[in-house]
Amino acid sequence: MRTIIYICIFLFGQQAISQTCCSGGVPLSNNLGLPIDERGIWQFGLNYDYNNLNTLYAGNTKLDDDSRQRITNSVLLSLGYSITDRFALEALFSWVNQTRTITQFGNENFTETSGIGDAVLLAKYAFPEVLGPKSVINLGLGAKAPLGKSDLTNEDGILLTADLQPGSGAWDGLGWLSLSKAFDFRPSATFSGNFIYRLTGVNNSYLNDTSTYEFGNVFQTNLGYTDQFLLFNTVFNPGLIFKYRNASNDKINNVNLPNTGGEWVFIRPELSVHIITNFLVTLRLELPIYSYVDGTQLTPTTRFTAGVYFKLNNKNKTINL
Repeated sequence: MRTIIYICIFLFGQQAISQTCCSGGVPLSNNLGLPIDERGIWQFGLNYDYNNLNTLYAGNTKLDDDSRQRITNSVLLSLGYSITDRFALEALFSWVNQTRTITQFGNENFTETSGIGDAVLLAKYAFPEVLGPKSVINLGLGAKAPLGKSDLTNEDGILLTADLQPGSGAWDGLGWLSLSKAFDFRPSATFSGNFIYRLTGVNNSYLNDTSTYEFGNVFQTNLGYTDQFLLFNTVFNPGLIFKYRNASNDKINNVNLPNTGGEWVFIRPELSVHIITNFLVTLRLELPIYSYVDGTQLTPTTRFTAGVYFKLNNKNKTINL
């Protein structure tokens, strides 16, 4: 019975390409990395993330086909606390809404799911001035907990595929490294790098306990430049980030699943605005500039993120930024 189910999914995955894209889902890795602050500082962040996947690729060739679309809307809550000036904890919680639309021969097939997604807990430690003055390296280790449901069904009672579920049904391991440095020739500017590796676990209860499913391991890096200037008594921080993402194939019953895995390069202009001294607004627009996928997949077309952040000093109950 397990073999029959796997063969059906294998064949169906070749026909319903949009079901096996691996660039959608909850953007947990994209929103990690609250800075380590002074001891006793609480940090809070609330982000909305919109990801539109409407571009079909075969390898690195863009196909003239707009019959498939995936949209992911996510709300992400970040919490951070600095236990010491160098050691901090960070948690990230998510709620996700996903839609998939396939239009063929005048017929439209629409699927939608919503629910609490998976969560991340990260422990971080800072090493200041390793790269010289005005520099810091942060190292982090953490885990992604499968809080979200992974067994939702459609209106006909048929179990939805793994990439449409709010949760993954598996524990993942996370490694995180960030570095930043400012230079004397432009004290207000910062060069930064961020590296994340996600070692995915296995969902052993996939398809009503008849199969196993494992999302591909993911490596992601962000390299960028940010600056600062004052306008109308308001501090603005514009930045330009280059993002590289590499995902290995998903696996079902420990066998690589076709039309999953690939690598992508994005460019991301972003802007942070200190509206008031205790309140920060951030805006990001992410656009793909290179895609190479295994098989044929939907890939990201446009991504937009908007968020707010603030800090709370636990020692004297005053708010600082």
